[in-house]
Amino acid sequence: MQSTKAHSNGKAESGVVHPTGAHAKPAPGARLAAAFEAVEKFPVLMESRSRVVRAATAETSRVSEVVEAVESDVGLAIAVMRFANRGAGASTSTATVPEAVEAIKSSGVLAVAGTAPVFDFFEPNGSRELRPERFRSHALASQQAADEIGRAVGWEGRDELALVALLHDIGRLVICHLHPRDANCFDAVAKTPEQRLREERGRLGIDHAVVGGVLARRWNLPQRIAVAIERHHAQDATGLAAMVGTADMVAHYSQGDAVNPERLRESARMCGLESEALRDLLYELPCSRRDPSRSIEPCPLSARELDVLRHLSEGMVYKQIAGEMQLSVSTIRTHLHNVYGKIGAVDRAQAVLTARDHGWI
Repeated sequence: MQSTKAHSNGKAESGVVHPTGAHAKPAPGARLAAAFEAVEKFPVLMESRSRVVRAATAETSRVSEVVEAVESDVGLAIAVMRFANRGAGASTSTATVPEAVEAIKSSGVLAVAGTAPVFDFFEPNGSRELRPERFRSHALASQQAADEIGRAVGWEGRDELALVALLHDIGRLVICHLHPRDANCFDAVAKTPEQRLREERGRLGIDHAVVGGVLARRWNLPQRIAVAIERHHAQDATGLAAMVGTADMVAHYSQGDAVNPERLRESARMCGLESEALRDLLYELPCSRRDPSRSIEPCPLSARELDVLRHLSEGMVYKQIAGEMQLSVSTIRTHLHNVYGKIGAVDRAQAVLTARDHGWI
């Protein structure tokens, strides 16, 4: 067999040009892998890291403040969810930030935040296509809108809703890394989300929602989270995906971007949001507020213990609760005694107030 020897100019003796040297283009798979890795290193806002450090190193670790900092930062949420789900299987993956913080502890979040790249409000934010602060501001506006929608329709999985709303556009970061000169990454504010999605598909052959679903699965997030990210622009989306899609449009509207009113109304209808509630949301969203009914601190109580507290909060006595739950009075007393120990309450009234303050009942 005749062998060929490559010269320094990239040509072999046989005359075949080999892809060596500075002008060689990386394979498409390598470019995609590099784009995924770039998103996984999305920078953390310096203030977010500072808040994690203060909360995690306090004399008594303030878990709720750690959760708030993570849920307010795209880069930190990506890093924490990836760390919590490393090696996880489909049946064991973590779906919310509070669950992730509970799994890796405040010390784990502190370690993740300490090794992540950072950016600050008043410093250059890296390459034009990245623009982390603008990306973060839209993610937080979407998250706030999603939480208001979830509250209005009585959605129980508010922690999952918060995560999906924060990460719903992560696929856009991949596309912008692959096509840095494409101005449609962030700047096409005169176009509706649907128009931008169609342009992505027409020009690139794929859209950011699909890429976002791929990323979520790559990070071992639960399938329902990946599907919600993947389908948040779908016209037939329901449930979690419909709420995030609606929240995305509401956020664009609040930031002065173009939206299709008919599409917004239809999406709101699909997630159970009445027209009057949608108008209230569009009116109120620019005013930042945090809904106190949503607990961001993990609840230490079992389902049975919470049921006992709920019945107590309704004015029931032990015998009534025992009849309602089909348990003995002594078992009800035992559940309540366990509640006192877990949350540091000294009586029924304090136990109910504590649970209400934390949003557990």
